Amino acid sequence: MATFTCSAADLRPLLGTAANAAAAAEYICNGFDAVSDKFVAAAYAIDNTYLLFSAYLVFSMQIGFAMLCAGSVRAKNTMNIMLTNVLDAATGGLSYYLFGFALAYGSPSNGFIGKHFFGLENFPSPSGDYSYFLYQWSFAIAAAGITSGSIAERTQFVAYLIYSFFLTGLVYPIVSHWFWSADGWASAAREDNLLFGSGVIDFAGSGVVHMVGGIAGLWGAWIEGPRMGRFDSDGKPVSVRGHSCTLVVLGTFLLWFGWYGFNPGSFLTILKTYGQTGSSFYGQWSAIGRTAVTTTIAGSSAALTTLFGKRLLTGHWNVTDVCNGLLGGFAAITGGCSVVDPWAAIICGFVASWVLIGFNKLAEKFKYDDPLEAAQLHGGCGAWGIIFTGLFAKKEYVNEIYPGKPGRPHGLFMGGGGRLLGAHLIQILVVAGWVSATMGPLFFLLQKLGLLRISPDEEMAGIDVTSHGGLAYEFHDDNDKTMKSSFTMTNMDTPTV
Repeated sequence: MATFTCSAADLRPLLGTAANAAAAAEYICNGFDAVSDKFVAAAYAIDNTYLLFSAYLVFSMQIGFAMLCAGSVRAKNTMNIMLTNVLDAATGGLSYYLFGFALAYGSPSNGFIGKHFFGLENFPSPSGDYSYFLYQWSFAIAAAGITSGSIAERTQFVAYLIYSFFLTGLVYPIVSHWFWSADGWASAAREDNLLFGSGVIDFAGSGVVHMVGGIAGLWGAWIEGPRMGRFDSDGKPVSVRGHSCTLVVLGTFLLWFGWYGFNPGSFLTILKTYGQTGSSFYGQWSAIGRTAVTTTIAGSSAALTTLFGKRLLTGHWNVTDVCNGLLGGFAAITGGCSVVDPWAAIICGFVASWVLIGFNKLAEKFKYDDPLEAAQLHGGCGAWGIIFTGLFAKKEYVNEIYPGKPGRPHGLFMGGGGRLLGAHLIQILVVAGWVSATMGPLFFLLQKLGLLRISPDEEMAGIDVTSHGGLAYEFHDDNDKTMKSSFTMTNMDTPTV
């Protein structure tokens, strides 16, 4: 925002030679300074309110994760998956407060890891207020929520607590420092020594959030193996359907709603003009609106592509597949949502749908079992989103959001050369390598210690009964005629006769 400075010495000659001219000039300037201070305070209040509201939206995605996860598992494991979602937020709250935020944004620091603000000591600071901490915490627990879906229905409860604390307190924060902190070695916000002259433009986290959560889930699910009955004796896949499409759809809509805090909220501020345009009506609020539009279009494109693609492949209009396709489009557009045109978002969603379909086919081939397709969706579509940004980032938008670096590389297909794409390919390799090197050994150690997978008897009975004191629903098989008439849930794994 433009600033105005009032000087009594400059103003006094304009007031003539009156005896009280000096006093009048001082009085007028004091009044202007007071008004200016009020405007500055109002700007901070508006920006912090915007960030807090965005944090609330992103946190509401936890409700969406909980509903989506609950609907995607069998009824006998509903309480377990719901509780893990609650504890992702609670465990992540403590670990991110104690360690995570400091490792991610504790500046000044080096390019690898933050060094200040442990337990929010000496915070707030000029680099951020409490609203900033809350917003970044909501992102950290989103990554943990992704991982919980991959290992659902067969994981010991203590394993959830351990991995969630480790992921939100160490693994995720270091990745976010690399790509989002002003000190990070690959950050597009660095003052100098930008990676390939551009840094990585992962605006809201296709790599930082979605790939981290997806790859962590990949290792967890791979190490503990598929659920009982997911593949037959010949190795052929057997459908293990979730118990409630209603909860899946509800969760999807809640996640869609929350994504408007996830992507547009990543601007962090709203009260900023883009002065080079010469238009007072065009500013960061316009870019925020455009980001919401690209988010919407990418998800919509992916949903429709999945609808017709799966119809051609299977002969069915499957609501669960469409919901996952929609979320895959959102995961893909997250990285480049602020720097691409709406028409490019259609391409992003279209390709993301086929990426998800392809990775699901690959998962079945390798007998990999992920009840929510989380690794394929967030890991695979997140990686595609990083590549997409390197291809379609528009010069005008890049310079608006990352100003001060004339000639900064932009998308390959937009005439910007291949340096941005090169930086993004490095991001994919680095994120995959870091998460594999940390979460893979963690899950392997838990498995060796007997803390990862539940026993076959527990898995057959359901974790709700064995670990949580009972079922979430009054539940029985359709063919069991001994149950008295009441509200019941249908076992969708048992074919009707």
